[in-house]
Amino acid sequence: MENNTLRFVALVNEIEAFIERVLPESKRVSKYGGTLFTLKPEEKEGQFCGVFIYKQHVQLSFSKGVQLKDPKKLLEGSGTLRRHINLRSVGDIDFKYLETLLIQSSNL
Repeated sequence: MENNTLRFVALVNEIEAFIERVLPESKRVSKYGGTLFTLKPEEKEGQFCGVFIYKQHVQLSFSKGVQLKDPKKLLEGSGTLRRHINLRSVGDIDFKYLETLLIQSSNL
């Protein structure tokens, strides 16, 4: 396994554990090659965020990211709904700000 892959798996584990600490009532759903998080597992499109490994980064995607207040302008993307943050290490994460985005996203 490549060095990046091992590092990114550890990063994914850190992000997913953080999501569960912030929103302990959330449920994990494996889908699209990553992990989606939802508060409404009975709804097909009830997820509020997802975590995915790419070759050069880990992506934290917000399902309705276009609606999030993002004063730090960390969210990327130009689609009609989703926005994401690309991360390469735990040091890239502003945990307090990420908590704010997760809570906003889970309430949409």
